[in-house]
Amino acid sequence: MAFDLQSSASTPPARSSADSHDAAPDRMHHADPEMVREILEYVADRLLTPEVPLDGLADRDHLAAAISGLIDEHGHDFRDVLNVYAEVLAPTVLSADSPRMFTFIPSAPTKAALLFDMVVSAASLQGISWFEAAGAVIAENQALRALADIAGMPESAGGVFVSGGSAANLSALVVARDTWRRRRQQAGLPDIPLRVVVSDQAHSSIANALSITMMGALVVDTRETDGLLTGSAISRALAREEEVAGVADICAVVATSGTTNAGIIDDIASIGEIARERGWWLHVDGAYGGAGLLDPRLTPRYAGIEQADSVVMDPHKWWFAPFDSAALLYRDPRLAKAVHTQDASYLDVIHEEDTGDLNPSDLAHHLTRRARGLPLWFSLAVHGIGAYRDAVMHGNDLARYAADRISGMDSCALIREPDLSVVLFRRLGWTDADYEAWSRRLLEQQRAFVTSSKWRGETVGRLVFLHPSTTREMIDEVLEALR
Repeated sequence: MAFDLQSSASTPPARSSADSHDAAPDRMHHADPEMVREILEYVADRLLTPEVPLDGLADRDHLAAAISGLIDEHGHDFRDVLNVYAEVLAPTVLSADSPRMFTFIPSAPTKAALLFDMVVSAASLQGISWFEAAGAVIAENQALRALADIAGMPESAGGVFVSGGSAANLSALVVARDTWRRRRQQAGLPDIPLRVVVSDQAHSSIANALSITMMGALVVDTRETDGLLTGSAISRALAREEEVAGVADICAVVATSGTTNAGIIDDIASIGEIARERGWWLHVDGAYGGAGLLDPRLTPRYAGIEQADSVVMDPHKWWFAPFDSAALLYRDPRLAKAVHTQDASYLDVIHEEDTGDLNPSDLAHHLTRRARGLPLWFSLAVHGIGAYRDAVMHGNDLARYAADRISGMDSCALIREPDLSVVLFRRLGWTDADYEAWSRRLLEQQRAFVTSSKWRGETVGRLVFLHPSTTREMIDEVLEALR
């Protein structure tokens, strides 16, 4: 597609009969066969590209000029607008689904999941309640059941797909808080400010969720355990806390199965023992690393996750679904229903008939929602769990390969042995500026996108392997640039 800034953005379109006041009010809703054809052609080209480009960073002035005047009273020819997107906007959106994306937590949706996401969008499928979206809800529930089975959760378990790990963590902690409050109320105890036990390696969304829910945090220092949250570390923190202020205000504990920064799997079993002893809610944040359950070599590391009251796993991360999708599972979803159900006269109809199937809208802080779990459902049904297992194991194998290579380099040092597919290392003698230059050089060459991170206050290198099409040769290119 050729982009012409002058014709697509700066020049007002010729007025047409659509500009008159008596034009058909539904003129936007008639399909233009040419627009359908060209956009589907664009999508097909993207899907059939063997390796999508990384693309690059943006120049704001160039972007502002490209879109100037595009939204006005009369509209523009779709070809001009599509050209602006394809030629100017899209190249500035880094491709999280590139096999050379080694930073943040990448995404690698299967083609089947991407195609079915188009079906969800094209059909405007919503998934609010069983009453008006039974087909979508039952399929999403089948996918949720598959994840719950992999985690070893009981038959009572169920949940909902929300927009991401942040929304899932927030929704789960609201249920933890309100369930605890209800128990206190039933026992005749007064309402008090509550706290949650968290690791100093917990995801930033946990702190945000606690702020929103007006709960405090008892942060457990994990320096002595190499970033790993354990029951022993929690016991020591509780002992210190009891000497100062007591711990009767603690209602929950958050464990992480694959921290975002370092891929650390907490000792969920020992954390769960303390939670059960004290009657706390056990929440497991497996937004990134929950899929590691599929790797039989690592399954023992997840012991205890089956005892969790709530678990989060993001399909748009290591379950190879498109953005935006997080699976929130509850051991007893009716506790979530008691907290999140919204009452309004116009909603009575979706609650009147009790079929035994819970409404997705009742299990998180949302109401309106798209059926965002269907792309995962379709891809799981098409490919089978075995294909997912192979892809996850490949990511872990790549991390092990990179860690071994780094350990053998005189110029680098491995920070810690990887639990999953995240590798932290230091390039000896480098400053923040050196890491930045390394990142920009590789991106400019379209060899990889990498960024630095922090470990205990030190700037370090960080590589994340998730895409099953990533090769050892791609990793070698990145590591050679460290010499």
